[in-house]
Amino acid sequence: MRRNSRARLSLSLLLVAGVLGLGAAPATAAEVHTAAAAPSAIPSASAYALDAAVERTLGAGTAGTYLDRKTGELVVTVTTDRAEEQARATGATVRRVARSAAQLDSVIETLEAEAKITGTSWGIDPRTNQVAVEADSSVSARDMARLEAVAERLGGAVSISRVPGVFHREVLGGGAIYGGGSRCSAAFNVTKGGARYFVTAGHCTNISANWSATSGGSVVGVREGTSFPTNDYGIVRYTDGSSPAGTVDLYNGSTQDIASAANAVVGQAIRKSGSTTKVTSGTVTAVNVTVNYGDGPVYGMVRTTACSAGGDSGGAHFAGSVALGIHSGSSGCSGTAGSAIHQPVVEALQAYGVSVY
Repeated sequence: MRRNSRARLSLSLLLVAGVLGLGAAPATAAEVHTAAAAPSAIPSASAYALDAAVERTLGAGTAGTYLDRKTGELVVTVTTDRAEEQARATGATVRRVARSAAQLDSVIETLEAEAKITGTSWGIDPRTNQVAVEADSSVSARDMARLEAVAERLGGAVSISRVPGVFHREVLGGGAIYGGGSRCSAAFNVTKGGARYFVTAGHCTNISANWSATSGGSVVGVREGTSFPTNDYGIVRYTDGSSPAGTVDLYNGSTQDIASAANAVVGQAIRKSGSTTKVTSGTVTAVNVTVNYGDGPVYGMVRTTACSAGGDSGGAHFAGSVALGIHSGSSGCSGTAGSAIHQPVVEALQAYGVSVY
């Protein structure tokens, strides 16, 4: 188990992050808000910096951080006097909780060993100081009973909820950017040493080494790295001579500039841009999430309430000008409430030595 440390196509075929997508025909709405939309703030630059500082200073000494819904302040959960002292020294708001990071990690390890059931996911919700488990509609009554028995043994450390639909990587055949007969959304344009790339989902880059703007069209980019399962990120280098802008398509005639990258904080507001459901909004609900897809698990993911659908794979999860994640999959949407999962983009950037711009 890994612990989470916390493109649009123009006529010149320049890829701008977030507009390329894998899947069904795009929806007509410019933006769909989830039922939990507008519940939480976008962290300030100082809040992201504070979150990173807490991670560096406390490490496993904190049971997680989250954004307070009412005040917008970063809250650090701790279980010891020493950790509380260290957290307060960073300037963060501190809350004492019952379960430490080590205890929550032990719960996840037990679930991994005894309840690794396709159609389930689990991750840490520091707001409740629990491991929040979701089971999709494919989980049988027998497997659900098994999951509940394991959870009961773990006491109040686990919460279980059913979600509609089935957890799946959101990949479908269709138009837009093609690779191996499929299309995917790009997340963010990135750079290294003057070269331009885009990052997307690893289950997309597993499909093909070459990516084109149209089915059978000329290649605009070549895969230089891919990681799935376990992770879900990949990178494609532009080979068509283009220098695309570092922006995300908002599907309303405008774009969002991306200036930095950070790890998402539980409780914060996010947006997702993908070619099928366009721009949707939601809230981060859990980190260090394991998702048991049918073709292999992914670890260290982030769970949100944003809507998504087949074709959004590889799209951008962001808040303002901050890049947060690469869309991986979901169990679909119920009305306007979704379950979009993202791969933290910071991990991908570090793996490939690239940066957003």
